[in-house]
Amino acid sequence: MASKRKITPKQYTETATGIRLSVHEKLCAERMQTLIDTIKDLRKDVNDLKATVNKGKGMIALLVFLGGVAATILGYLKLKF
Repeated sequence: MASKRKITPKQYTETATGIRLSVHEKLCAERMQTLIDTIKDLRKDVNDLKATVNKGKGMIALLVFLGGVAATILGYLKLKF
């Protein structure tokens, strides 16, 4: 019959600490992955917003240009409403 090996308090403490640290590291890794995924989603949203704003700026520039052309034509023809 094999005898049981006695564990010293120091060995028990080191083992328990190692287990707690590995659980903590796993939890932190999950949190970091969640943060990374969230940041990727936010970057996508920001890029979409930039594209939308650029379209809006282009549309405003086009409307200003067309308004200027219309005002020039009306001024040249001296039309009054």
